Amino acid sequence: MPIRRFGGHRSLVPYSQTSKLSYGYSKMNMSRSGYRVFSANSSTGCTELANKITERLGVELGRSAVYQESNSETRVEVKESVRGQDIFIIQTIPRDVNTAVMELLVMAYALKTSCAKNIIGVIPYFPYSKQCKMRKRGSIVCKLLASMLAKAGLTHIITMDLHQKEIQGFFNFPIDNLRASPFLIQYIQEEIPDYRNAVIVAKSPAAAKRAQSYAERLRLGLAVMHGEAQHSESDMADGRHSPPLSRTTAGHTGLELPLMMPKEKPPISVVGDVGGRIAIIVDDIIDDVEDFVAAAERLKERGAYKIYIMATHGLLSAEAPRLIEESAIDEVVVTNTVPHEVQKLQCPKIKTVDVSLILAEAIRRIHNGESMSYLFRNITVDD
Repeated sequence: MPIRRFGGHRSLVPYSQTSKLSYGYSKMNMSRSGYRVFSANSSTGCTELANKITERLGVELGRSAVYQESNSETRVEVKESVRGQDIFIIQTIPRDVNTAVMELLVMAYALKTSCAKNIIGVIPYFPYSKQCKMRKRGSIVCKLLASMLAKAGLTHIITMDLHQKEIQGFFNFPIDNLRASPFLIQYIQEEIPDYRNAVIVAKSPAAAKRAQSYAERLRLGLAVMHGEAQHSESDMADGRHSPPLSRTTAGHTGLELPLMMPKEKPPISVVGDVGGRIAIIVDDIIDDVEDFVAAAERLKERGAYKIYIMATHGLLSAEAPRLIEESAIDEVVVTNTVPHEVQKLQCPKIKTVDVSLILAEAIRRIHNGESMSYLFRNITVDD
């Protein structure tokens, strides 16, 4: 009977009993006591991932109550002792992002005042991660959220595929940014027929490094898309219409600056051969899908006969399920970092890859004080 290894520990679990998309892990049990796992959200969709993680760890989910008062205030009640223990709070982010953030903050503070030893947030999709850069007269909300989590009592965070890796610098405590790419690559190898005839596609030049990492590990070709669809979400974010073309000022204007030319929006083009091949677009987040739909149409025009989209976080907001169903996209594969069961019912093209195994292994290693480097093996910096 094959034996699976986790660092210096051994797990006598037959290989045939492990999950299909396991990435080399199997169900494990804790070798030490003194930890509890809680869910910061009581809804069924959000506790699903927490239940899968605790099942793999061989423990029960901590007893707590998280609910909204009649005036919409968030209330958290921890129903067991946590004194002197390592506490892991699992919080997936549903569509109501602000409520989920408050649930996490209130629960962390409740555990802090209950004398928990360490409070580790397991936040697979980190909210507000797109607001990590200064835009016009806006603010870096992601930095604000990091400060709020630290103030509430968190001492460590486990997350997955941050939108920008530099977000880790916003925190003054450790953060482990896990990767979903091994699970998505395994899905490609096992679930996409004739994947050897595929080409990895970057939806924009900014995503080229991620796509290159996938292409090198799968030993496939690479194509990069350049240009933008009409009404792209980046129109309002890149400052293309700021400052205004003319400005009336009173008094001396000072030095004359060179004329600032507005950005032109070139049509979408594809750099690379996709004719007669399977196109696999990789990205970290799929939310508003207009850009993906436009990219799929362009790839079809260039001769791709099947189009897959692989992303870690499937937010799939607004009309995304309907647009995917009506588009040239054959399949959208996302992980279960974000609840999307409703979207799957609306669109059968959406498939899910379970990443609870790597999250459970990260919890086990952090509690036991083991190295996390095993979880990052064969992972590139650009992944």
